[in-house]
Amino acid sequence: MWLSPQCAKFSAMENTPKTNALVPIAIIIAGILVAGAIYFKGGALGGQIGTVNEAFNPDPLKNMSEITETDWFRGDPKAPIKIVEYSDFECPFCKRFHETMNQIFDEYGASGKVAWVYRHFPLDQLHKKARPEAEAAECAGKLGGNNIFWQFADKVFETTISNDGLDLSLLPKFAEELGLDRAAFEQCLQSEEIKSLVNADYQEAIEIGGRGTPYPIIIAPNGEKAALEGAVPFEDMKRGIDSLLANQ
Repeated sequence: MWLSPQCAKFSAMENTPKTNALVPIAIIIAGILVAGAIYFKGGALGGQIGTVNEAFNPDPLKNMSEITETDWFRGDPKAPIKIVEYSDFECPFCKRFHETMNQIFDEYGASGKVAWVYRHFPLDQLHKKARPEAEAAECAGKLGGNNIFWQFADKVFETTISNDGLDLSLLPKFAEELGLDRAAFEQCLQSEEIKSLVNADYQEAIEIGGRGTPYPIIIAPNGEKAALEGAVPFEDMKRGIDSLLANQ
């Protein structure tokens, strides 16, 4: 099985049930990865990347929460394709994939074809700073709104060298640069509500099959879901998106 680079939290799912069944939509976006395909089972996209003869049980994706107005959303909520990314601010592969997703958004966002949702998946064992950064991003969004959340997230990814490379004392400065009140921001960082929001994302990522970061979920025009593993390159993402759009 071939996987894109990612920061791993768990070992590979060696005992996950497999199936060789393919349905047409799997064939449509099989080319999204250089050496693998996305598989579907029982009407749902099947949660992992594998070779032609390997597919994972997609059932965990049924536990994924619906996208709502409380999500951090970049693009048109009515876009036919949505990509929900579970990410870690200090994962180097998340930093790479964030750049890829910005390219995807530049390509498809203005036309309303693709929307991007960000959810948190801080790998505490690997990156001690990822969770406080996620909480800081939540505070930026709570105090400043959706656009400020995204600007704050972009700033963190642009600044960190990854693997706990960001000085956490910079976070309030980032907030100030975006026009937020520093005292309110620092008070927000102590909020149990904020900590709970980040932890809820983290727990959901695990429940729906996340074993590392980034963990992007593609939601097709018909509502089916596919889970990718790792920092999928731009050209491979583009090829899969174009195929989905052409066959919606």
